[in-house]
Amino acid sequence: MTDAASERRPAGELEASVLTALCAATEPRTAAEVRAAIPQELARTTVATLLARLHDKGAVGRTPGRRGFLYFAVEDSHSLTAQRMHRELNQDDDRSTVLARFVKGLSPSDEAELKRLLEGGSR
Repeated sequence: MTDAASERRPAGELEASVLTALCAATEPRTAAEVRAAIPQELARTTVATLLARLHDKGAVGRTPGRRGFLYFAVEDSHSLTAQRMHRELNQDDDRSTVLARFVKGLSPSDEAELKRLLEGGSR
């Protein structure tokens, strides 16, 4: 037997799925179309809530459609992840310690990539 907490998805996973579906779309989508395009089986209300939250965060735009809103991506899932990382960092008074512990936990390849980006590389 599993409990609800063990079945919860990692924070941001569902938002990332919704953004991926919207980024792949060539035109704005209804909530029902987004629901059909993501791999998770979610209730209609869950998808509507996700879209509303993404809209509030500025990651998704919307325009009136025939029966509700049509949604489109304003930012990709990578930008949303970066925003979450900034929010977490800004919640701690000791930024230096947080950053040091973050870097300590990086794989060698991630550390090399971060170093490259800090030295002027772009992505």
